[in-house]
Amino acid sequence: MGEKTNKHKMSFWNAKVTSTISISLVLFLLGIVVSLSIIGTQLTKHIKENMGFTIVIKDSASKRGIEDVKRELDRAPYVKAVQFISKDDALKELELELGENPEDLLGFNPLQSSIEVKLSAEYASTDSLAWIEADIKQYSNIVSEVICQKDVIQVINDNLRKAEIILLSISALLMVISFALISNTIRLMIYSKRFLIRTMKLVGATPSFIRRPFIIKNIIEGVIAAVIATILLSGCAYYIVSEFENLAILINFLTLIQVFGVVLLLGIVLSSVSAFFAVNRYISMDEDELHAS
Repeated sequence: MGEKTNKHKMSFWNAKVTSTISISLVLFLLGIVVSLSIIGTQLTKHIKENMGFTIVIKDSASKRGIEDVKRELDRAPYVKAVQFISKDDALKELELELGENPEDLLGFNPLQSSIEVKLSAEYASTDSLAWIEADIKQYSNIVSEVICQKDVIQVINDNLRKAEIILLSISALLMVISFALISNTIRLMIYSKRFLIRTMKLVGATPSFIRRPFIIKNIIEGVIAAVIATILLSGCAYYIVSEFENLAILINFLTLIQVFGVVLLLGIVLSSVSAFFAVNRYISMDEDELHAS
């Protein structure tokens, strides 16, 4: 009798371990998608904040006038960063690129001073650039022209939008698949307790009273599974950053905290919802259906 009980306990614990590992692997896959979503958002912002335009300054512009334009740009909500490049600095940069000084050939510096403007991410669009350009051109005594590659910015934004839609679609599909997998795993666990659920129902226990212990147990399993999944994700993140150091600006401690929070929430929600529906299924069954299931 004791040996039979021990075997039953071993079987139960093996089932619990298998269930937890299965949920961990599903949450690990979800964590990868969440990580890609967060990294994708950060990468999109990084790309957009490296978009900008060049304000070419007239040779006749006064130093005070240039400072006034810079000051206004610094205050503008659409500006992320501003850098003034004098015509002498521009000549030095060109000399480094060409390997010779154009001034020696021409006898004068053919370049003009300019202001490089990096846009805030939310203003990196052709619509925003249209009114920003019109706003800057009001300084007609200072500004010679505004150079911005609207076509390039439009193409980049279109490609980023397509990538976001694809990633969102994959995330939604994987979420549905994950819910189905976790639901089936938990249903198999609760299946072994279906006659206990029936007994509780016969002695007058309310559906909420019957559901409560199963939901609590599965929430605990969901939390454990989320922790395991996060450890695996952290290991993957550490390996990727150590191999590709440039990705450190995208994969950092804050990113891991965000991923852990989402994975933990998914572990709790998916486990509790799956347990709720699985227990409800057996509560609504009569004895013949329980034996037939």
